[in-house]
Amino acid sequence: MAMVGLFWITEDSVYLGAEPAGTASGVRLTEDGVETVGSGHGSAWSWEEVRGIEAADVAVRSGARRLASLAWDSVAVLVTGDGELPPAFTVRVAAADGTEEVSVLSAAVGGIHTPGEYELSRTLLERITDSREVVGELLAWGRHHAAEGTPRREEREALLRKWAGA
Repeated sequence: MAMVGLFWITEDSVYLGAEPAGTASGVRLTEDGVETVGSGHGSAWSWEEVRGIEAADVAVRSGARRLASLAWDSVAVLVTGDGELPPAFTVRVAAADGTEEVSVLSAAVGGIHTPGEYELSRTLLERITDSREVVGELLAWGRHHAAEGTPRREEREALLRKWAGA
């Protein structure tokens, strides 16, 4: 499994945010369409029905601010012993039959994305909505590379640029 931008990619699935476990909600992208999963969700749309996918409420900070936030969170956990789930963000799937909102957990360390990865992810979401073949590209990459884990930031951004056509 590997996190690239807002996407969690396994050998056989692409999720927005972290792959959901148990009753956690999530959004899965397939070559056939979009599925919402988890407690209170269970919708599915073909790509012909999907009008748009939007990621909102994503924690975005510059590299320096991201490191400071991660350091602060680490100190808080050491002092209090309390760990928290990563921040969630909202995914809105607009389809022919209306819009569904799903809260998904971030797969990024500390739940914080850099501005570059966030913008490239948004561009990629637009491209995915326009061309379902793009999901196939992410799945093909996952089959060959996801087991290696999350790539370094530079490689993640290069992958996002390639997939987004930027």
